[in-house]
Amino acid sequence: MRQTRAPIASRMAWLVFATAAAAYFTAVLHRTALGVAGVEALDRFGIEATALSLLAVIQITMYAAMQVPAGTLLDRFGPAAVMVAGSLVMAVGQGMMAFAPDYGWALAARLLIGAGDAPIFIAATRLVAHHFPPRRVPVMVQITGLVGQAGQLATALPLAFVLHTAGWEPAFGSLAVVGAVVASVVWWVLVRPKNPSFSPERSASMSVRAALTTSMRTPGVRLGFWSHFLGPFSANTVALLWGFPYFTTAQGRSSAEASLLLTSMVIASVTVAPVIGTLTGRHPLRRSWLVLGGAVVVALTWVVILLPTTPRPLWQLVAFALVVGAGGPMSLIGMDFARTHAVRERLGSATGFVNMGGFISTIISVLLVGVVLQAVSPAGASEYTLGEYRVAFAALTVPWIIGVVGVFTSRRDARAVLAAEGVLVPSVREVWRRYRAR
Repeated sequence: MRQTRAPIASRMAWLVFATAAAAYFTAVLHRTALGVAGVEALDRFGIEATALSLLAVIQITMYAAMQVPAGTLLDRFGPAAVMVAGSLVMAVGQGMMAFAPDYGWALAARLLIGAGDAPIFIAATRLVAHHFPPRRVPVMVQITGLVGQAGQLATALPLAFVLHTAGWEPAFGSLAVVGAVVASVVWWVLVRPKNPSFSPERSASMSVRAALTTSMRTPGVRLGFWSHFLGPFSANTVALLWGFPYFTTAQGRSSAEASLLLTSMVIASVTVAPVIGTLTGRHPLRRSWLVLGGAVVVALTWVVILLPTTPRPLWQLVAFALVVGAGGPMSLIGMDFARTHAVRERLGSATGFVNMGGFISTIISVLLVGVVLQAVSPAGASEYTLGEYRVAFAALTVPWIIGVVGVFTSRRDARAVLAAEGVLVPSVREVWRRYRAR
C-alpha cells in the first residue's frame, strides 16, 4: 500500500508547490511594480521624493501590519483559501492603481495591494512545510522564494517595457488581469477539489493579540523575526523604489541598463537561494552565522559603492547589484527559525510574525532614503544627484545596526532555551578544533 501511494503523494506535493509558487510569483510582481514606475509616478501625480516614498511605504506598512492577522486567518481557514482572497484583493488594488485620478486614490490602491500580498508567502511556506520532508523544507522554502523573486524579473523587463511603450494604464491594468487569473487558478487547483490532504490541519481561532504575544515570547521565533529584519531591506529598497531612479538619474545609466541591474539582483538571488537552503538544512545550529555573515558582506558592498564621488562603471554596478541581490535570500532563514521553534498549531501566526521583520526594516529604509533625499536636495526637485543619493543611502546604516543587535540578543535567549532542553550549541572555536582534528 505504501509503495503504491508514494508516487501519488509526490505528484500532489509538486502540484501544490507549483500552484503556491505561481501565486507568490504574481504577488512579487504586484509588490515591485512601482519600482520601475517611480519617475512616471512623480510626473503623473505631481509629487516629490517623500510622497513617492510614502506610496511604497504605505503598501509595505499594510503588508507588515497584516502579517499576524493573516497568519491567524491561515491557521483558521487554511492557506489555499487565504491565498485566493489575497490574490483577488491585489488584483482590485492594481485596477485602482491603473486608473487612479490623483495621489489619494493611488495611496488607497497601494493599501489594497499590501493587504492582499500579506498572506501569500506565509501560506506558500505553510503548504511547503506540510508536503515535503523536514530536511528538504529549508531548500524548498528557498526555491519558493526564488520562484517568487522571478516576479521582480518580470517587473524589470516585460512590465517596464509595457509601461514605457504603452503607458501607465495598460501596464497596471494588465497586472489586475493577471492577478484575477492567478486567483482563479489557485481556487481551481487547491480549493475546488475539497481535498483535505492538500492543506495543513486547521486550528482553533486565536486573537491577533494573543498570537502576537505568543510569538514575541518565544526566543527562537524572535530570532527568526530579527533574521528576517536584517536580510532583505537593502535589496527591497533598491528593487521596490529607489534603484531604478538611482541608476538612471544619479549613475547616468539608460533604462535598459537599469533594468539589467535589477535583473542582476534577481539572478543573484536565484543562484544563491538553493545554496543557503542547503546550508540551513545541514547546519541548523549555525543559521544565525549565515544571517550575520550575509549582512556584513552586503554592508561592505554599500560602502564600496557609496564612497566614490563619481558615477561607477557598469561592471561595478553589476557587482553591487549581484551582492545586494544575493543578500535577500538570507532573510528566509528566519522562516526556518519559525518552523523549528514555533508550536505547530500556531505556525501560521509565527511565520507571519517573522515575515513582519523584513518589511518593517524595508519601511524604515525606503522612508529614510526618501526623507533624507528631500532634506538634502533643493525644494521642488524631482530628480536627485549622485551626492544626494550617497547621503540618503548612508542612512541604511540605521536599520542595519538595529538588525544586528536584534539577532545577537535574540540568539542569546534562544540558545539559553536550547541549553535548558539539553541542546548545547558549540562555539565557533570548538567547531574549528573539531574540524582540524579530523
